[in-house]
Formats: sequence, structure tokens, C-alpha cells
Amino acid sequence: MSDLESAIPDHLVVPRSCPRRTPATYEPPFPSYVARFPVSTKRVVMAYFGIQGAAGDSPWGLDGPPRSDRARYVDEEGIDTTVFIGYWDDMAAFDRWYLATGHCWTDTDGRFVEIIRPTVDRYETLFSSTGRLEGVATLTDSLSGTIEEHAYWGGVRDRIPLSQTDPMTPVGMPEIAGDGNKVRIVPHENICLIRSGQDWADTEGSEREMYLRDVEPVLRAGMDFLRDDGLSIGCFANRYMTVVDENGNDLDKSFGMSWWRSLAELEAWAESHPTHVDIFGAALKYLSTMGPAASLRLYHEVTVATADEQFFEYSGCHERTGLLRTASVRSTL
Repeated sequence: MSDLESAIPDHLVVPRSCPRRTPATYEPPFPSYVARFPVSTKRVVMAYFGIQGAAGDSPWGLDGPPRSDRARYVDEEGIDTTVFIGYWDDMAAFDRWYLATGHCWTDTDGRFVEIIRPTVDRYETLFSSTGRLEGVATLTDSLSGTIEEHAYWGGVRDRIPLSQTDPMTPVGMPEIAGDGNKVRIVPHENICLIRSGQDWADTEGSEREMYLRDVEPVLRAGMDFLRDDGLSIGCFANRYMTVVDENGNDLDKSFGMSWWRSLAELEAWAESHPTHVDIFGAALKYLSTMGPAASLRLYHEVTVATADEQFFEYSGCHERTGLLRTASVRSTL
């Protein structure tokens, strides 16, 4: 495969002090692409607003995010939960909106807010095909050409620009602050967030059947493991979500969204844990069978955020919600 691009854009390339994990003379076995953000983009906001036990209305209102999603999932306690996800690339616009509207979200019990606002050197994206963009990549309309840093263990880290000079090692653990129904999390350094999704809307016939029969159940089993038992391997919380339209109807799109103590612990699960080995095997068999004709679209985004880039607030939520789960477990040790 010729004319490969680096996942790291030219304006974020710096002299490297941390080695890449790209194998020598490596050429990826199939094409993948990353989102290209304007040079003027310095920071983005990824904001998750959740409601437990009811659908509810969008929090956005006037001056809401330029790009947003809505999804649903069943949480650790079996509660149907709706999440509104907003993306901004204008910090002043986000701050105005949050001051006027967003801060009121957790005035009602059973709601939570989880926000990170990373600089552009702290996240990466990956897409299996061109066309529809998802997640934070919807803030741009530009994709790279085929990139080099993918389809090997360590590719995620190699695509994050900061990895050129920083191992992004975690420091500390989350802690609860506040009394009563509304509490906040005092964050630790270098929390890791992954959103990893699949879109099977364009699949038909045997391809659709193969995805729903052979791939999705294995993916769901891995997502359930992380939801129920992920703390043992560094996963603070995992949500396997179905994307819904503005009326709450399911779309043929889903994604896993996980908070991890560190990128290293996410990498360890991906490389060696049986649940991910099974996911990887099922996906590889699917893609090998379908070849270039595959209509399934895959993507993900991974972010490593500093403590001052994080905000977590929970109101009247059960103790296994999001990052409350880590704090509540630690308090019993």
C-alpha cells in the first residue's frame, strides 16, 4: 500500500522522545482514515448528559452544540438510561451555553453530566471507510488519506499526537466531593475515554445476518463484561449504547463508551483479555469473509484528558453510575 499518511497532522508533529509501536517496514492490511481538524482548532468539548429511568427532553436549547447525538442503554442496575452527547470546537460558545443552560441539568435527580475538553494533541479518531462521520469527527468535514498507524497493537497510542513526547501515565484515582444528592468527582490525571462504534445501516442480506448473528452477540458479551466487572482491569464504567433518532427510535448504529483509569489499561484489555480477543476474532472473520464489499462502518475515538480538562457531576444517581462506581467501591475497602 503506497502513499500512506501519518495519522498525526503535520502541524502537530514534534521531535519524538517516546518510540512508536509501528512495526518495521509496516504496511497496513486494509485502508483506514482519521479526521483532519483545521489548524485553528485547539481544543474540543465532548459532553455527556444522562437521564436515568426516563427519556426526557434534550438539554441543548439556544446556542447548543453544533454537533450532537442521542443514545440509550441499560445500566449496571438494569435502569434504562438516555444520554445526550454534544460536541463543541468553540470554547467560548460552550462556556456561554453551559452558564446559561447546561449547569441546570443536574438540578433534577437521576441525572448526570460527564464532560471533557481536551486539547487536540490528546485525542485520536479512526474510520474504516470514508463517508459518514461520527462522534467528535463531525466537527470537521475533512478526512485523511489512508494512514499508516492502524491494525496493530499500539496503533491507538501512536495516533495520539501527545504520545510523541508523553507516556500519558495516570496519577491518582477519582474521589467523591460533596454531600447529599448532588456530588462531583475530583478527577485524576490522564483518564482515558473511548467511544467505539459500528453502523450496519447499509448492510443487507447475508452480510447483515452475519453481523447480527456472529459479531454483535460477541461484542455485547464483551461490553457486558466491562459494564459489570471492568473495575478489576481498570475500566471505571462502560456503556453499550444504541443510537436513537430525535423521536427515540433505534437506529442501526451502536457504540461502546468507556472510562478507563489509563490508556495503558485500555490497551492491555484490547491486546490480551479473552473478551476482546473474541471480539477481534469475530470482527476479523467477518471482514475477511466480506472483503472490500463489506458495508459495515466502524469507527472510534480515544482521548486521554488531564484533571483540569474533566468535569463529572451526579445528582440522585445510584452509586454504580459512571465514576461514582469507583468511589463507592473504594470507600468499602
